[in-house]
Amino acid sequence: MRTTVPQAHHDAPACPDITSVAVLVELLRNDASGGHVKCWERFAEAAARREDDQAGIDLTVYMLGHREYVEELSPRVRFVALRPVLSTAVVMPAVGGVDITDLAPHHPRLAALLPRHDVWHLTHSFAFATTAVRLARRASPAPRAGLVSSLHTDVPALASAYTRQLVGTVPGLSRLADGSAAGLPHLVEALARRRRDRLLRRCDRVLCSSSRACMEMGAITGRDRVSLLRRGVDHERFRPDPTARAELVRRLRVPGDRPLVLFVGRVDASKRALLLAEALCRLRRQGHQAHLLIVGSGAETGRIRELLGPDVTELGRQPQDRLAQVYAGCDVFAFPSLTETVGNVVSEAMACGLPVVLPERAETTQWLTAAGYDGLAVRDDTPEGWARALESLLVRPGARRLMGRRAARTARTRHPTWTQVLEEDLLPVWHEAADMVQRAAVGRL
Repeated sequence: MRTTVPQAHHDAPACPDITSVAVLVELLRNDASGGHVKCWERFAEAAARREDDQAGIDLTVYMLGHREYVEELSPRVRFVALRPVLSTAVVMPAVGGVDITDLAPHHPRLAALLPRHDVWHLTHSFAFATTAVRLARRASPAPRAGLVSSLHTDVPALASAYTRQLVGTVPGLSRLADGSAAGLPHLVEALARRRRDRLLRRCDRVLCSSSRACMEMGAITGRDRVSLLRRGVDHERFRPDPTARAELVRRLRVPGDRPLVLFVGRVDASKRALLLAEALCRLRRQGHQAHLLIVGSGAETGRIRELLGPDVTELGRQPQDRLAQVYAGCDVFAFPSLTETVGNVVSEAMACGLPVVLPERAETTQWLTAAGYDGLAVRDDTPEGWARALESLLVRPGARRLMGRRAARTARTRHPTWTQVLEEDLLPVWHEAADMVQRAAVGRL
């Protein structure tokens, strides 16, 4: 149930035996939200399913909304939506489909609500995060909240991709794409990385999505402050379904006589969907038949439609239950993105029995047991390289089905549930951050 945010609710003191955690997700929450938002929806649902005295936390997930409201999942778990101060919605026509965030240096409403919480968990590096770090700095040397941060997206790489897209499409800038503006994406990436690292250094704990990322962040913040935050998968929702293909053919009228290649995500430069379309176009010229299904929207949908014509079906955003059926009804999942820190969609596809095709240097390969066993890692990260990798699966249906069965087994046996990740990766860090602040406060007495 959604209601307006009651001021008394946020002013009420938390139970002394319960750690009050504020998770700050400066992204718009709606039915079209991406994996970052869905990740915290799943964690919140997992926390709400626990008995009140088990988790030892009171969890509030702050997100952006068109209006302010609170949605209670349980007596101790809720979403709170706050209106953005400086929304990126104004640049949407130029970049097409990018998640809306808040670029303001300070969010006054959030600043008024944060002091009631014991732990502030940053998940981005924009308005919510800068507000929390500013408040923490002002609190010193007085007791302050514990600061935790988790990395969900490679924001510097994302900023570079969108800058490159802007330079190539905005009138006036496009003429400079190979000249004076050529270095602009690299400059934006460097500035975004410097900003992110500065925020991370203020945090008591930093959570990363892979061992490699933990090592990289450890060099910035100190290894004793870094630990792993995995992602979960809903095994009840995402699983093989032998009836799904016939349903897709009937409902969506996609071809039933050729392999279906699936892409899920924003259809823009950050996810590199166009590279996949170019690879399939090459295969078509070589006489191979395949049909591309796209779940998502973005600036490059028109160019992909021009390349593939009737060989592509655009489904737009899909709810989770419908998405599970789409996964299970396809033959191959291809995801060229290099900006993911995890890529929940990869695990979901594997759980539904699809072999996955990923860039070799992407973090998403961490979902695989081994490249060539339950998925492919593309070393030649070009349209030609992707065409060869896809061809090896499209022309060998037996090998494709075997790899899909292995992918489903990997998901069942190696990919954790959201509840497992909450209990093993998140709760200990939140409690530790709260204890660190409490011990520091006692030490100053």
